[in-house]
Amino acid sequence: MTGHGEAARFAARLRALRERADYSYEALAQKTGISRSSLHRYCAGLSVPQDYGVVHRIATVCGATPTELRALHRLWALSDAERAQRVLPEDAEDAGNAGNAGNEGNAAGEGDGGEASAAETLTASVAEDLETDETHRQSGTDGTPREPEPETDTHTHTDLHTDSDTDGPCPEATTDRRLPEGEPTVPPGPPTVRGKGGRRGRLRTAVIAAITVVALGIVVWGVSTRSSQTKAAEANAERVLFSAACPPVLALGQQDECVKEAQRLLRQRGADIGVDGIFGPETRLRVTAFQVFAGLTPNGVVADPTKKALYESKARLDTWSPEKVRGRIHEVFAEAPADAVAIADCQSFLDPLYILPNTDGTRNWGLFQISDLRLQELGGTPSEALDPEWNIQAAKKLWSRDRDFHHWQCARALPQASPSQS
Repeated sequence: MTGHGEAARFAARLRALRERADYSYEALAQKTGISRSSLHRYCAGLSVPQDYGVVHRIATVCGATPTELRALHRLWALSDAERAQRVLPEDAEDAGNAGNAGNEGNAAGEGDGGEASAAETLTASVAEDLETDETHRQSGTDGTPREPEPETDTHTHTDLHTDSDTDGPCPEATTDRRLPEGEPTVPPGPPTVRGKGGRRGRLRTAVIAAITVVALGIVVWGVSTRSSQTKAAEANAERVLFSAACPPVLALGQQDECVKEAQRLLRQRGADIGVDGIFGPETRLRVTAFQVFAGLTPNGVVADPTKKALYESKARLDTWSPEKVRGRIHEVFAEAPADAVAIADCQSFLDPLYILPNTDGTRNWGLFQISDLRLQELGGTPSEALDPEWNIQAAKKLWSRDRDFHHWQCARALPQASPSQS
């Protein structure tokens, strides 16, 4: 991974933070809970953490400022996208060969007539082969033309030999037919094609017809392909996120019209989000939730796959209001409704789409912040954990084991729970 632009810059920024804080890899590993070997790989540019939570933990321990944290998050997002889009050398070579072959094909047929020219060349070639074969058939083995075989005219050549007892010579056969005097002489017409020659002619006609059909098909396919490519290009031209004005990756800290476009698209899909053009924590939460529902890697940044999904996916971010959440928690946690609402409020601010990354790369999901470990234990998925009904029922199962909330970090907030919150 060393040698790639964004990954190298990301690693250099991590090294600078570690050196400024004057931590050895061993000391930094103890303070962050990350293995020494992993820290060394990150700082050397040999790998990039799969989750920003790891990066945030390292930077925070090293005393990074909010500005440095925003810059570091952006570098991590670009490095992660760079790693995901990198093509193996052999794949690149194959792609290059395929591209060269395509260029040569374009050079052979200019403009819209490329496919038609190729088809016409193929037709002419086959026709020429058939013509050559016909010439050989009419020639001898040494290549010299054969003398035409005399044709027998069954109408004018009459055999007068009979089995009579006459000893005289047989009259000679003749082909000279005399016409009445004054009647014009009609020249003989072209010889009738018989036998193999006739079949070959029909075969030749059929082959040429078949090639013509194939040629027409190639032309139609080419026109259709160009039309589809043109439509795709026109569609992308109308998509702001794919324009030259927008960077390849939108990430935390960015402020521009591109972010505003992403927020507008998220809002069209039901997200409760402001359209202010600032990529802050709220936007990152909604981007991550959208990625979960759209079946993408939930990394909280807007790269090409997320851009495409924002324009094309049918994923929705509609969810429950805080009032509906409180009411449903009261119904499910009938034994301790106030405490349950206080826990959910502390964990997620009663936001069903709340997602919090951990320093080890795992996440907590939804209203009661069900961790990846608990989610696996309950047989759920991130998309299910973001469903408020599923999340509340899952939390009730965890609470029912010991009938308390010790599984949650916010359990210490219970004494401060007020009746107004419930």
